[in-house]
Amino acid sequence: MKIIKIEQAEVHKNSDRCEVIEYGFNDKDIDCATAQINGRYPDTGYCVNEECKELIYVIEGKGTLNKKDQIVEFKKGDAILIDKGEVYYWNAQCTIVMPCTPA
Repeated sequence: MKIIKIEQAEVHKNSDRCEVIEYGFNDKDIDCATAQINGRYPDTGYCVNEECKELIYVIEGKGTLNKKDQIVEFKKGDAILIDKGEVYYWNAQCTIVMPCTPA
């Protein structure tokens, strides 16, 4: 078993609209982070994770994930699986938790 206390986590301000707290378990199979998103992220263009799948759980708030050909609405309590290579951007006011595999 491993535990990362909040005091040991790394805070990253990805933009004025996105702050991420990473919990570095140093495990090759999985990692975890939380994010606070307030508006469009990224500011322009799209996100893509070319390395891993991301499982999103919405702790608070609501918004949309916007793909080039689809808009997915979500709210508190929803879970979203983003496959590696998917291209999207956020338009949201939310707090999420996102384990990623592989790490």
